[in-house]
Amino acid sequence: MTKLSTEDRDDLSKGSFAFPKQRKEPLENASHVRNAVARFNQVKDVSDDERDDAWKRIKAAAKKHDVEISEKSWREIGKN
Repeated sequence: MTKLSTEDRDDLSKGSFAFPKQRKEPLENASHVRNAVARFNQVKDVSDDERDDAWKRIKAAAKKHDVEISEKSWREIGKN
């Protein structure tokens, strides 16, 4: 995965994260998108509404970075 330095991460806008309020799971490139999906269920202290919104951001970033996501909903992650 492409690493972000602390400085680079701090420079990202809130909209660059799947969970902008918590600044969790950056979506800057394909590697970050795949990582956001893999770690999605590990994000703590977020509501289902925040997860719904994060999933929309992840899906949009996946489309932008040409990443295929087989799950239709975040609730399907890890069910296969």
